[in-house]
Formats: sequence, C-alpha cells, structure tokens
Amino acid sequence: MSRKDSRSRSTVPPTPTHRRTGTLRAAAVAVTAAACVAAYAAPASATDGTGPVVSRGVTIPAFYNPPAELPAANGALIRQEALPLGASLPGLDGRPMPGRATRLMYRSTDSNGQPVAVTGAYIEPSAAWKGSGPRPLVALASGTMGQGDQCAPSLALQNPLTLTGDTVSVGYEILAVYRLLSAGVSVVVTDYVGLGTTDRLHTYVNRVDEGHALLDAARAAHALPGTSLTPQSRTGLYGYSQGGGASAAAAELQPSYAPDVTLAGTYSGAPPADLTAVMKGIDGSALAGALAWSINGFAQADPDLRDVVEANINDAGRAALKDASTMCVGDAILGYGFAKSTKWTTSGKSLGDIIAAEPRARAALDKQRIGALKPAGPVRLATGVQDDIVPHNQARQLAVDWCRKGGSVTYDAVILPNLGDKILTNHLVPFITDQGDAISWMTDRLSGKPATSNCWSMPIQP
Repeated sequence: MSRKDSRSRSTVPPTPTHRRTGTLRAAAVAVTAAACVAAYAAPASATDGTGPVVSRGVTIPAFYNPPAELPAANGALIRQEALPLGASLPGLDGRPMPGRATRLMYRSTDSNGQPVAVTGAYIEPSAAWKGSGPRPLVALASGTMGQGDQCAPSLALQNPLTLTGDTVSVGYEILAVYRLLSAGVSVVVTDYVGLGTTDRLHTYVNRVDEGHALLDAARAAHALPGTSLTPQSRTGLYGYSQGGGASAAAAELQPSYAPDVTLAGTYSGAPPADLTAVMKGIDGSALAGALAWSINGFAQADPDLRDVVEANINDAGRAALKDASTMCVGDAILGYGFAKSTKWTTSGKSLGDIIAAEPRARAALDKQRIGALKPAGPVRLATGVQDDIVPHNQARQLAVDWCRKGGSVTYDAVILPNLGDKILTNHLVPFITDQGDAISWMTDRLSGKPATSNCWSMPIQP
C-alpha cells in the first residue's frame, strides 16, 4: 500500500483490489470504485515517498513514514527518538517534570491479519512509584482525536494545542497521562492503526486494530532500552470513549493475542461496544463527523461494507467522507457539527439505517461488537447515565455481557443531570468527573490490591 497519499483522498478509502468474478453488475461496481479512487488521488510528492506528507497544512514528521519491511514480532520496536513534551518543566533535581518521553514506532497486526506499523509515545515518570512492586506501566488509549495524521496522540503530547487556519487539535488526554505520571506510573500511549503513520487511513473504532495496537504498545514499552520497567512490572489498560472501546477490546483479546502481557486491571470509560447503537448516537450530534471516520475506516478494512457504502452514497456524502478523513475533532465539530447522514445518501435514509438493512454491512459491524469474550483480569467500566453520544445503555449492556461470562467487573454508573442533548456535554463531563476515581482504582490494581466485582448489583444498577 502506498503512503497516505491515496488512502484518504477517496470517499471510500482504497484497499487492495478485491477479486470479483461473474456478473456484469459486479464488474461495473469495480470500475466505479476504481474511478472514485483515481478521482481523489493525492499529489505525486505524497504518494511516491519523495516528499513529506502534509495533512491540512501540517507537515507530518518523517518519523511517521513506515519502512517497507517490518519486524516479525508483534510489539517489536521499529524506531524511536526523543519526544519533547509540550507541557514540561525542569525539576529541582534536574530531571524534566513530569517525565522523559520517547516517540515510538512498533509492529502490530491489523484486523485482516496483516503486519502494520503503529506509532505512539512512552513517558518515563520523574516521580517515584510508591506502590508495591517495581514501577508499573499503563497502556493508554486516547479518546477520539480525529482521522488526520496531524491528530495523532503522540503529536498532541508534543503540541497540546494545534491551531492553524486549517485544523484544530487539542491534546485533552494529557490530563489522564500526567495524573498517572505524577503517581509514578510509566505510560505508553498508542496512536492506533493509521493515525500518524502515513501509509493508511486510521481505522477508527475497529476493535481488533485498536485492541492489538494497545497491547503491542505495552510490549514495545518493555522493549525500549533504558527504562525502569522490569519483567515483573504490572500492566494496566486505560481509556475513555474511543479509548474505552480500545481498552475493552484489548482486555478481551489479551488471552489469545498477547498472553505475555498479564493485565493487573483495565479501565474502560464510555466504551462504544455496539457500533450500531453508537452510530445512531453520533448521527446529527455535535460529533457527527465521527460517523464519517467510522465509515471511512471500515470501508478501508472490509470490502463488503465498502461496496454497500459506494452503492448508497451521493456526491455530498462522498465529499463529506473525503473531507472528514483529514480532520481532527475540532475541525469536525466546526465543519460537520449536527450534520445528518440522510443528506449523504441517495435514498435519504441514514447511513445507520442503510447498514442495518444490508446483511453484509450489518455483519461487518456485528464483528466489531465488544462483549462476546470474557475480559482478562479485573475491569472497571464507567458510563454516564445521560450519555447520548456513546449511549449509556449499550455500555451498561457490555458490563452485563461480561458479568454473564464470569468477568470481574466493577460497574460504575456516573449519575449526572442531563447537560444538553447531542452537544457532547453528557459525554465529556463524566470523562472529567470520573477520572480521579478511575486512576485511584487503577493504581490500586497496579499495587496488587484485589478488585471487588459488583456484578451481583447489575439488576438494580441504572
């Protein structure tokens, strides 16, 4: 696959040719798809590897260009370099506060079983770990940052606010990262598949891609020389919103994909476990652009869903999907806040309704459902009862599903008043109000303290 280049310049991102046989109709679809890809081809300087990749006016550092050959092992380091933190102060002992950061590129495996390069960042804290055992590690999955490479969490650690005439990106996860560092916990942050790296589009909320990327980030942190981590360091997973889905998926996938990464605990806040329900939540909301990101990502990874989208999208929809593919959250709110996908389809039906009515597309989303597997280790799942962006009911159902499978689940319903429909407040306020409890729960697990499941209380929980 060529560099990011061709990937986000089509309405439905290009993937390797899908072999078709038989009917004239199938051939026509293939020709149409090829025409769409050609229509949105990127400039030669971004596609042939001779020039830098520029996303909405931001030049992506060459570090983020993956090499042609990748290591054989998942989590193996490809390259690393010092990462200057945008919010850092010199400590009294000469060490930077809150710590020393390293930019990473490491190998993972995507949802199609193919090797993929992923970037991220490791931060070695200056603060001492006061819990039991050696210094622990938290692999942190960021909440929604966007789909443009300039939105990558590792870049946000370097530049907490990117504000140009073309893009707006805010590194809000710095709050959780720095709170963990202040407790003496090492943190590794994943950029996810395709976010930052310039060879493909970010596969937004793809549970396998993001779960693998998070687990392999933990492996990469242990492979990094010069850290205070040891083989006995306890490991936790942490994430809210998109990150909550990533940490939840990783907890489910750990036994089969990364049995060497033993989990002391997983925090999953507002996880998008049922994407059919989540699509309905974000369609027409302030974060309607996230619907375009999910469609773009799944169309890249799944030929069946890609064909359904191509058959139902209109010119306005093609333009919106293409435009959104290089946006960060700020851009999406300004550009597509409260947009409805009924304006993007030939039939006037929402994209969610179209996908629900198409067995192939519905099957593609069903494969993304979190809750079919028992999570490894104890999990704390928090969800705001008024959350209408990542709907509360589907997050609560994940807790129920895990409890039924024998998981050790601490379920916490964050009870707040309705702070405004579809304007993100019901989703963002629990992110802040629950963070202290989430980090306290996590540091207890990293200290070896046992967790107490409250699955018994689910019938009376909101």
